[in-house]
Amino acid sequence: MTATATTATTAQGPAPAALEVHDVHKWYGTHRVLDGIDLTVRPGEVTVVIGPSGSGKSTLLRVINHLEKPEIGHVSVGGELIGVRRVGDRLKELGERAILAQRGRIGFVFQNFNLFPHLTVLDNVAAAPVATGRLDKAEARALARQLLTRVGLGERTGAYPRQLSGGQQQRVAIARALALRPGIILFDEPTSALDPELVGEVLSVIKDLATSGTTLVIVTHEIGFAREVADRVVFIDGGRIVEQGPPAEVLDHPKHPRTRDFLAKVL
Repeated sequence: MTATATTATTAQGPAPAALEVHDVHKWYGTHRVLDGIDLTVRPGEVTVVIGPSGSGKSTLLRVINHLEKPEIGHVSVGGELIGVRRVGDRLKELGERAILAQRGRIGFVFQNFNLFPHLTVLDNVAAAPVATGRLDKAEARALARQLLTRVGLGERTGAYPRQLSGGQQQRVAIARALALRPGIILFDEPTSALDPELVGEVLSVIKDLATSGTTLVIVTHEIGFAREVADRVVFIDGGRIVEQGPPAEVLDHPKHPRTRDFLAKVL
């Protein structure tokens, strides 16, 4: 658990929340996937989202990153609206270029790595800082080497994704997310596509991030991991937040019957 999840202040008063999700609703056809989600994450906080399959966890992450557009509600990161701008009392969709720029400040680690198969590990990590104009190629490659060393892959910079194990590919994906120095990183079940013996190496890297003060929102089925790293656990069912609080409360002494039923099945 981090020791950095405290409310930051500036000379002008409290700093904005790292993440605010306000009354978000999302439908797929007639199916309501998210049903009025409200969530606030403070800078440096590690929030772990748990819940049954189909409960809306992954959709919530995609809405935060504006990979999915909510029908109702809005999201802000660091005090900035994501995917929209306010015009009077209405919200207007941003253009794709502006949305892409915003996504550059929100790291996203997917279930299935999403690495470029034709690029080396080094170039996979260096690509985004170059594409966004934040760094030149030499600077980006130097940063990529540092980040790959951080995730334990400093000796594999010239390898291609197909030459790596699933756990190694996911560690490359984490380094790639860090390369843009995002204010927050979203993890969508980062170990679900891995063989069981590879899960630990990825969780170890995420634990390191959790203790470094990086703001993280992690969707996972790894309850023991949630208990170890989370400042707060959020239980979602049916597109709603049913219960949230410190892991010692939600995981060990859940108040809601639905939370108790879920945990009885997975623990």
